[in-house]
Amino acid sequence: MADHLCAQNEMEEPSLNSETLTENEDNEIEVGNNDDGLQPTSSGEFDMIVYNNVNSVAQRMKDPSPPVVGMEFETYEDAYNFYNCYAKNVGFGIRVRNLWRRQKTNEKYMVVLCCSNQGFRRKKDTHRLRPETRIGCLAMVRIKLVSSERWRLIEAKLEHNHLTTPASVQFYKSHRMMNGVIRKLELGCDAGVQTNDLVDELKKLELKEGEAEALENYLCKMQLVSPSFFYLMDLNNGRLRNMFWADGRSRASYGYFGDVVVFDTTYLTKKYDLSFAPFVGVNHHGQSVLMGCSLLVDESVESFVWLFKTWLTCMSGRSPSTIITDHNRALQKAIAEVFPETHHRMSLWHIMEKAPEKLKGLHEFEEVKMAMNIAVYGSLRVDEFETAWEDMVQRYGIQENEWLQMVYEDRQHWVPAFLKDTFSAGMATTQRNQSVKSFFDGYVHKHTNLKDFLGNYELALVNAYQKEAKADFESRYLGPALKTRCCYERQLSQVYTCEIFRKFQHEVEEMFFCFNTAQIHVSGPIITYIVKERVEGNASEIRDYEVQYNIADVEVQCICGCFSFNGYLCKHALSVLNYNGVEEIPPQYILARWRKDFKHLYVPNHGSATVDIDNSVQCYDHLYKRAIQIVEEGVISQEHFKVALQTLEDSLSKVRLLENIELNTTPTTVQRNMAEAHKVQDLSQVKRPGRPKQSRGQMEKICGDTWSKNDTQAVSKRLRPIDSATPNLGLGNLVGTQESTCQSGIVGSLFIGVDQDV
Repeated sequence: MADHLCAQNEMEEPSLNSETLTENEDNEIEVGNNDDGLQPTSSGEFDMIVYNNVNSVAQRMKDPSPPVVGMEFETYEDAYNFYNCYAKNVGFGIRVRNLWRRQKTNEKYMVVLCCSNQGFRRKKDTHRLRPETRIGCLAMVRIKLVSSERWRLIEAKLEHNHLTTPASVQFYKSHRMMNGVIRKLELGCDAGVQTNDLVDELKKLELKEGEAEALENYLCKMQLVSPSFFYLMDLNNGRLRNMFWADGRSRASYGYFGDVVVFDTTYLTKKYDLSFAPFVGVNHHGQSVLMGCSLLVDESVESFVWLFKTWLTCMSGRSPSTIITDHNRALQKAIAEVFPETHHRMSLWHIMEKAPEKLKGLHEFEEVKMAMNIAVYGSLRVDEFETAWEDMVQRYGIQENEWLQMVYEDRQHWVPAFLKDTFSAGMATTQRNQSVKSFFDGYVHKHTNLKDFLGNYELALVNAYQKEAKADFESRYLGPALKTRCCYERQLSQVYTCEIFRKFQHEVEEMFFCFNTAQIHVSGPIITYIVKERVEGNASEIRDYEVQYNIADVEVQCICGCFSFNGYLCKHALSVLNYNGVEEIPPQYILARWRKDFKHLYVPNHGSATVDIDNSVQCYDHLYKRAIQIVEEGVISQEHFKVALQTLEDSLSKVRLLENIELNTTPTTVQRNMAEAHKVQDLSQVKRPGRPKQSRGQMEKICGDTWSKNDTQAVSKRLRPIDSATPNLGLGNLVGTQESTCQSGIVGSLFIGVDQDV
């Protein structure tokens, strides 16, 4: 059996993402069958020359040597870029001549790169008045995927039948598109950055059959059903590279709970077929809430910068206080550029999950893993961590381990001992037995494609909204059961949501294990205590926790950092308050974001509070954002819905009544300006544009008939249509890398204020 050949003969330009021809065959035997022939090879025939990281590839770009059979590359893009750089040095251009893909997975497994002068022009193209460049040159290289992460050069022909000169390379498209990438690599890259796409200007988001149509259908539907739906595409020469979208509920959730955000890159790894990354926060019930979604072509700094700027624009320019990500140098650079005032915290759980994979080659792997756990989880102070880490490195002789060196350099972003002053709303793990659960767990699997994901996407949102509604009901109408006689427990049972109260209640119960509170130091109003605690699961082990208490301001601070990490006081701090006879938790330690009535008390910060009443766009946006709160409260129950609907209808009736009065009695601001400009003394004589003068009775009759026939039509007439070509209304030019497109609101027409800075 022979695998089908997806040939791309006589291509006009080089492309790393060219569409291939497919046949209805279903086999995966890696045998090519084309004009050039394919000689079977074995791995033992070549001396391996491997280029598998950024620095080595960048070095080949500076001083490229001729291709040699046996060279190996980490990715296809690395191989393409190497041959392109060699071509630039010699003086010719390249393109993709043939490309083979496996039928089942659509995975590339063999490619032929050739000189751009290869072959001859097809006869049907001879009527086009262009210079003849196809002269039958035979120079080429053939590369083949020999393992899941290795491409090997198995054939090379270096002779050309034409003159080659480096002075002419500027006219070849493959080199014009590479200049920006070469310059970036020549300036240097950190070893920790994943830059598998050295020719990222040529990359595009790869969509399988049916996925583009499914994405388009989803966007069109959301535009029709959600007036505050936002999306933005990053286009480069017509190729879709990155995309971001957020519905109205996600944007409203950020207004309430945007203090701490997790950017989840779990699905960008090779384990998943879906190149997807969501923004996730946590609500007042401790539940994950979605704050936007993205599709990314790669994990480069450029893609992350584009995405973060887009997300920031969607959220009215308000940055989060803390953002939590995986350990990734590209992310680190992008966050420093877009969110300079935001605390960047790296996921401790993800880093510790990688430890077995990164350290499994060590002779004393289990011992090193245990020592690392003790250093990270067992250190309450920075100096304790530094001492434990140094002891681990010296004892096991692992000073040269690159991964340990890299995570140690970034220790201030993920080790709990360094993060006592950074609020994380319980979204960052600090204990060994804690784990991280993604918002889309159970909906996205290893082989989930975009089409299937969009089908499950709304189901995941509906389930999340139902869980929140249920938690709202339980917190408002079902009081939690008390387990102790502690006054702190009773106090917060009336304030916090059920889930957050249960977590705090556990701290109250754990006060039983804090058997001794002793004063050790006094400095003015500040008293330092040591609270002794029996370690859970090992009653013979006792740990000391230092707690500082300010008598004057009734402030308490524990060395464990529970309040900063989770937003409620720990058992050690509660023990000190109880020791000092404080019967109620001070108000500064009762966070509003955990209250059951939080959405009643808090007005989301959607940007500037000042509104220019003469600017219809700003007025629309301001009113829309305020109406969001009514919508949020109105979906809690049927009674809430009826009250909210009646309130909106009453408000609309009052506004319409006022509009009738103003149309007949009060000159508008526009009319005043017109009168001033034309020096008209009697404002009542100013002609109202677009409407003949009517008597009060006539106007009421016309308006009454119109509204009674079709309320929706009357409302739409009050929105002034804007030509889609009007500049500065879209967001494309604000955050696009090359070209960007933004659509929101109603399909077919763009109205003032629809989806502007919500």
